[in-house]
Amino acid sequence: MLKKIQVEDLVIGMYVHEICASWMDNPFWKKSFRLSNEKDLRTFHEYRINEVWIDTSKGLDVSFKAKTVSLEEEKQQINETLEQIAVEEHKIQRRVPLHDEIARFKKVMPEIKRGVISIFDDVRDGNPVDIDLVSKMVDDISFSNDRNPDAMLTMVRQKSANDYNYMHSIAVSGLMMALGKELDLDRGTIKEVGVAGLLLDIGKVKIPKEIINKAGKLTNQEFDKIKTHPLLGFETLKLSNDLSDIVLDVCLHHHERIDGNGYPHRLAGDNIGYYARMASICDVYDAISSTRSYQASWEPAESLRKMTEWKKGQFDEKMFGSFVKAVGIYPSGTLVKLKSGRLAVVMEQSEASLLKPIVKVFFSVHSHAHIYPELLDLSTSPDSIVTREEPKQWGFDLKKISQT
Repeated sequence: MLKKIQVEDLVIGMYVHEICASWMDNPFWKKSFRLSNEKDLRTFHEYRINEVWIDTSKGLDVSFKAKTVSLEEEKQQINETLEQIAVEEHKIQRRVPLHDEIARFKKVMPEIKRGVISIFDDVRDGNPVDIDLVSKMVDDISFSNDRNPDAMLTMVRQKSANDYNYMHSIAVSGLMMALGKELDLDRGTIKEVGVAGLLLDIGKVKIPKEIINKAGKLTNQEFDKIKTHPLLGFETLKLSNDLSDIVLDVCLHHHERIDGNGYPHRLAGDNIGYYARMASICDVYDAISSTRSYQASWEPAESLRKMTEWKKGQFDEKMFGSFVKAVGIYPSGTLVKLKSGRLAVVMEQSEASLLKPIVKVFFSVHSHAHIYPELLDLSTSPDSIVTREEPKQWGFDLKKISQT
């Protein structure tokens, strides 16, 4: 049985099913493990992890005096939160057809990726950031976002563990600009947050690759080294006179948390800059929905649900609600079951409703067989989403299905 408990109630002999935080916030590389030594127990406290899920069928149960949350209670709370966000007003953006923008962005994405690699390599070699190149790349990402934001995110989601660091920068830039539109920022500021997203992890080039790409468990010393990347990046970007205060603050503070348990300065609440709070959300979303050298990814909708669970301590809750509106309750790439008994993958958001995206139907649950793929706009169809499904349980490669 799964129970969410406070870390203060965690004891050796319990089986940790999941840590209630992004894996960027702690040195544990396994999602699930038996807690067997004092060192690991201390690590939970040292890195200020607040909550964990334990599996009482695989380890010790919690004391009857401890406060617990069941899986059913957690799911209900998450559903209520997302349903509330879904009915709130959000920015309606007209889009060109997804396949048109994917075809166009495919042609420019290799150039954008080469540009990011060039910038990272220049900084690694001690050279300043090429501001003109950054500006051009952000303009390209922004243009794609204006046409159809799901296209760029669909393409970037194809990234492998080997090119994660570069593609992550592109994705965060796009997410920052999409969130900026939802927050009604002006055009100039939207570009600035796009630049900030592209450069927020530039400090990682100053950290040894063997630590950044390590597939096994990080030592506490190695994880503390990774946590220096915001300061390293800030010191690097300060040398470029043409970068705004927005870019510098986002680089320095995108790992701060609303509850004060972030880094490097343990800022809390409104002491964290507005744009850094945006970056915290966008950075975590792309990180946990991407395959890393040491961690498999969650599907987009699962990533969103996990962040909904963590949001109270980690994110600006109002801003997180705006982010959900920007990417959708069912983000592109989500597997869903329809009322008609068919499975579909979400392709893009519709202009009508966050709960009624455009999907690609491809499988019949009743006959347990693939059917001819069909695009379906749920905002104009009598069909509707019943549940979100787990692709791994069905054995589907959603990336391949989305492209066919």
